[in-house]
Amino acid sequence: MDKTAAKRIPLLTRDRSFYLSLVTLALPVALQNLITFAVTFADNLMVSSLGDSAVSGVYMGGQLQTFLQMFSAGVEGAILVLAAQYWGKGDRESIKRIIAIGIHFSFLFGAVLTAVCASLPKPVIGIFTRDPEVMEQGAVYLRTVCFSYIFFCVTQALIAAMRSVEAANIGMIVSAISLVINIGLNYALIFGKFGLPALGVRGAATATLVSRIAETAVIAFYVFRVDRRLRLKARDLLKTDALLRKDFIRYGLPIVGGNVVWSVNLMCNSIILGRLGKSVIAAASVANNMNSLAYVSITGMASAVGIITGKTVGAGKTEKMKEYARTTQLIFFCVGLLTGTGLALLRRPFISLFSGITEEAAGFALQFCTVLSVTIIGTSYQMACLFGLVKSGGDISFVFKNDMIFVFGVVLPSAAVALYLGAPAWLVFALLKSDQILKCFVAVFKINSFNWMKNLTRERKEEAQSSAG
Repeated sequence: MDKTAAKRIPLLTRDRSFYLSLVTLALPVALQNLITFAVTFADNLMVSSLGDSAVSGVYMGGQLQTFLQMFSAGVEGAILVLAAQYWGKGDRESIKRIIAIGIHFSFLFGAVLTAVCASLPKPVIGIFTRDPEVMEQGAVYLRTVCFSYIFFCVTQALIAAMRSVEAANIGMIVSAISLVINIGLNYALIFGKFGLPALGVRGAATATLVSRIAETAVIAFYVFRVDRRLRLKARDLLKTDALLRKDFIRYGLPIVGGNVVWSVNLMCNSIILGRLGKSVIAAASVANNMNSLAYVSITGMASAVGIITGKTVGAGKTEKMKEYARTTQLIFFCVGLLTGTGLALLRRPFISLFSGITEEAAGFALQFCTVLSVTIIGTSYQMACLFGLVKSGGDISFVFKNDMIFVFGVVLPSAAVALYLGAPAWLVFALLKSDQILKCFVAVFKINSFNWMKNLTRERKEEAQSSAG
């Protein structure tokens, strides 16, 4: 695109529908993410009264959930990117096939991970830490919570399906119900209230399992009995399409791959920090809870941008999309600045909520939260650009390659070297988060080149000729 044309793209779009869609889609998604985060946060906060070993054990036990979430989010991303573009074309039948394909992949992965964690809980936790107390507590937690994985996968795939057709409120409702159940059972089962046994860490895992089952029941009822946008039936999940399956693998594999790379990155983060002792592990748990609290609003808005992008590109409105891209960059840079300031101001009060951790762990947590107050600025900008625009706009492989380079070429090697040289914990933590800033430089050039808008949809006539599998 020539420079003259670039200058004609306004910094802020005058299309009010963009701002309205951004708010109406972002709020329920952000609230759903916040509520989902609150389920894990409730586990960590209540367990914190049991000491550093319990907090660290739940944190390490939760790393497999993080791995699962990243894979599941990859499948969700594939559903969103493809289904949102077909939604822009008004092709509901193709959307149904895409949803079915996504659920098949997600269910299979959840089942495999459940089998591994149920049969080998202690060896799995041993990947992340050598501390025997943390290993014991983590294995207790993992042995029960792993049975929630399949339910989680199905729930998230169905919520993604609803988001792709701009029905975002149901995800928030599902998560709210899960939160109420989880907190109530956490209190009862961790501390032995209402005549129930005090199960400690196992109680937190049981509460999570029951809440995940409830989530699946609620979303399934809504999708199959209430929703009128897709009118999806249970039998639709048994159908598939050869061409759409090929598209799902072609475009979905880089999304899933990128999320798996990111989950490997997070697990390696835990392995590296786990070598610094349980006080650092507990501090990382506290800091990452604070980071997640800020992250949920950003991801909610980025997801909204992704839905708008997919719909706009799918409808062939590339010039309008350029306006949206410029506006998105400015909005999310400002969001990052505000979020970073908030983290810096609230870090001490937040850390004080974890009353059961040691002073040493609290000191590390303060340092880690200071690092996050800077890196969250980059997170806000690059997530909106690389996920909300580039990936949802159709240039999926670029994001995957970018993540691969930064994770395996920059983040993990630099942190591993720092650990080997005996660098302070805060510096190791900062190196593990450094990509959040570095990716912004890539995002600036990529977005403003406007070469990432690609229509991924097929004509329905072509699909009708494909064989069902």
